[in-house]
Amino acid sequence: MKRLLIIQLFLCVSLLVDAQIYQFRGPNRDGKFPETGLLKAWPEAGPELLLEVEGIGKGYSSVISNGEYLYVSGMIDTLDYLTCIDFEGNKKWQVAYGESWKKSFPETRSTPTIEDDRIYIISGIGELVCLNTETGEISWKVNVDRDYEAEWHIWGVSESPLIVGDKVICTPGGQETSVVAFDKMTGDEIWKTPSVGGQRSYASSTLYENNGEQYVLAVTATNLIALDPETGAVKMTYQYYNNEKWSDQPGLIWTNVPLYKGNEIFLSMGYDYPAKMLRINNDASGFEEVYTDTIFDNHHHGLIELDGYIYGSNWENNRKGNWLCKNWETGEIVYDETWNTKGALVYADGLFYIYEEQRGNVALVEPDPAGFKVISSFRVEKGSGPHWAHPYLFDGKLFLRHGDVLMVYNLKG
Repeated sequence: MKRLLIIQLFLCVSLLVDAQIYQFRGPNRDGKFPETGLLKAWPEAGPELLLEVEGIGKGYSSVISNGEYLYVSGMIDTLDYLTCIDFEGNKKWQVAYGESWKKSFPETRSTPTIEDDRIYIISGIGELVCLNTETGEISWKVNVDRDYEAEWHIWGVSESPLIVGDKVICTPGGQETSVVAFDKMTGDEIWKTPSVGGQRSYASSTLYENNGEQYVLAVTATNLIALDPETGAVKMTYQYYNNEKWSDQPGLIWTNVPLYKGNEIFLSMGYDYPAKMLRINNDASGFEEVYTDTIFDNHHHGLIELDGYIYGSNWENNRKGNWLCKNWETGEIVYDETWNTKGALVYADGLFYIYEEQRGNVALVEPDPAGFKVISSFRVEKGSGPHWAHPYLFDGKLFLRHGDVLMVYNLKG
């Protein structure tokens, strides 16, 4: 009997360790997807369109797939809905999970996070919800922003939940707390941090490891926070916002997941606000500034570090931006080129996938510090509004979303 219990415990631990998480911007939230064997060029009209589905609701959140179904959030009337779709295009279920943000740009922004038979998402007013992937039944719900007195900027909630071990992590900001961890199975609070200051940001947290220590990197509208995922203890903070640009606002319009490499972390946003390269100091008690970048101010489209270079787009105004590459170590901008306008960027199998925000041009681009090299491109014609949803890749497929329409493309020919 004792041996049987040990074997069962080992199997449970193995399942917990091996559980795959499907989430915003890939397995590590760094824009890199582990797909292989993908097309190195596309036909003139683009890769084969496998599926197109309308009626998902308005939104800028990404489509996520676990290989069995597609999941996407969208605003219908005044509620946020999560829709489950099979690969034949049938809607298996569509469930209202919370209230939408009803003010400026009310469309959904939170991308679902999937682990095993559970899917986690945050509504436009900060309701953290756990649903069953097969049925859409709500297992539990916590109104994080109400219960923890979050403070909002003008566009509500964009965060995608982060799963770490037995916890799901949310970042309401405000004066009561900055980051809260809940039991992922029950929704019970496990820990909450003291407030480091700042409203709720628009960025999602990520998991980071340095010198064998694991941290959650979270942000409020003003501060970067590195905290212990087990206890919630705040280990390091850095005040990114210092009232230089928006003296009439309590925080930054901060949307990007912090980008990290080794013991360094790059912070960037748009609106001509200076980007910062930080380094963890020798005793891991705080951050040191390495350099300031006044050119590479990425808006809300994500950055990628690859082979010692940072790739992405910058902000010139709300409708315009260029494509840039810079040396991670020195901060030197090695190219600054025009292609349509700024947009989202992800990476897989040696190539970049770019989705520009104004006209919906999608491009396959070679990662090369020598210049911006477009291999193939096509244009998304369906849907409405800005093309702000980040692409997602899984099982040899490219998942795109434009407003009320989702599209799935075959990347393996």
